[in-house]
Amino acid sequence: MSPGAAPRRAAFLDRDGVINRDTGYLHRWEDFEFLPGVLPALQRLQAAGWALVVVTNQSGIARGYYTEADYQALTGHMRQAMADAGAPPLAVYHCPHHPRGQVEALARECDCRKPQPGMLRRAAAEHGLSLADSFMVGDKLADVQAARAAGAGHAYLVRCGQALEPGAAEAADAVFDDLAACVDAVLAVPRHG
Repeated sequence: MSPGAAPRRAAFLDRDGVINRDTGYLHRWEDFEFLPGVLPALQRLQAAGWALVVVTNQSGIARGYYTEADYQALTGHMRQAMADAGAPPLAVYHCPHHPRGQVEALARECDCRKPQPGMLRRAAAEHGLSLADSFMVGDKLADVQAARAAGAGHAYLVRCGQALEPGAAEAADAVFDDLAACVDAVLAVPRHG
C-alpha cells in the first residue's frame, strides 16, 4: 500500500464448503469443484472494490494426508481459475497445523488455525486491509469466531447444502444458502456495495 493510501476492504473467504465442494481433505486439483455461482459472485465482489482473500485451515498437512507441495499445487490451479474468471485473489493463506497432527513440526497449537485470527490479521498487515470494513464468509462456527477475534466488520455463514453446527447460525450476522446469495446481500447494502 502506498503511503497515505486508505486501507482496503476485503472479503475473507473460507475455501472448502464456501468456494468449492467440501469433499474432506481435498488436495488434488482433479477433485476440486467450484460450487455453483461462486466464480461470477467473486467477480462481482471484486468489481465492487472488495479484495478477495482466501483463509483456509488445512490440517490434512499436519495429519500427513497430503503434503505442503500438494496443497500449493492445488492452490496454484485455483488461483489461475479464479483469475481466468475475472476474480483473482489478492492472497491465499492457509494453516497447516493441528495439535494432534502426525507431522511433528506441524503438530502444535498456533495463532493461525481458525478460530484463531492469525490468518486474517496477517493478511491485513501484509496488504493494508481494514478489518473493520471487511467481512468473512465461512461455513463453520470457527470461521465466525476467527472473524470476531480479528475485528472483522461482519461474519456470514453459507450452508451450501450442509447443516450448520449447533450455535453457528446464532453467532453469525446472517446465514445464506450459498456464496452467490451472500454476495447479492452484501452488494445490495449501499455502505457495502
